[in-house]
Amino acid sequence: MAWITGKSSDEVRSGDRMGALNSDPVQRRERVAMATMPAKVHSRHNRFVEMMGQQITAGELPEGEVLKSEELEERFASSRSVVREGLRVLETLGMVASRRNVGVSILGSSSWNVFDPQLIRWRLAGANRQAQLQSLTQLRSAVEPLAAGLAARAISVADGRRLMKIAGELVATGNAGDLEAFLALDIEFHSLILQASGNEMLSHLDSAVAEVLAGRTHHGLMPDKPRQEARHLHYVVADAIQRGMAAEAEAAMRGIVTQAGDEMATAMVGSAEPGGAPGA
Repeated sequence: MAWITGKSSDEVRSGDRMGALNSDPVQRRERVAMATMPAKVHSRHNRFVEMMGQQITAGELPEGEVLKSEELEERFASSRSVVREGLRVLETLGMVASRRNVGVSILGSSSWNVFDPQLIRWRLAGANRQAQLQSLTQLRSAVEPLAAGLAARAISVADGRRLMKIAGELVATGNAGDLEAFLALDIEFHSLILQASGNEMLSHLDSAVAEVLAGRTHHGLMPDKPRQEARHLHYVVADAIQRGMAAEAEAAMRGIVTQAGDEMATAMVGSAEPGGAPGA
């Protein structure tokens, strides 16, 4: 079930094709990088899912509204087969319910599979971005320090070395102000820790965390250059995990998440003021 695994509906359906995060660092980087990329609207089916999903999360299709398939075909300029297949995806996300002789009912957020990366991406792009980021930051505060502590007890030698290498690369890209390169490395860093925790439930949250990190960058909620303190904390986390210092790793990771939340809150307040960055 997508709401438990934290995987997108497409990942759930793909099953064995995707599998668990591969221990090979190249494959790991490819997969976590995919989580930061908007779904490719390369088909009419994906286009329908993207547009309707965004309209539901934005409130343009409000909870309780009931539409006929014919109305959806006209609204989204889609064929009957495209609407039918797209609705199946949205049903797996808990966003709609279809009933014969009634129509398609729009469901409220209490029914949504809120850990699904695709749904997280839509919500971060909408008007309620602040509430979504606050919720996700609270989740990270609960999950990632725990994962760091567990990783300190369970990480392999190879992954420990990889984590230290990524921490060094984060310092270099941060100094250069290359936010996209920093983002890719940051996603890999946090994903590797979740995987190294040895807890399969924590590891399945890697895509959700990746969407939070990507949303922060892509919606202008990152400093122009990652702060030195944040980069140093990543190194402290990696070093503590490699040395097996669980309490130290937990504390440093909590510092990372807290600082990120504070920076996002400050950026959102600034964007709401006259002269603030539009859409930030």
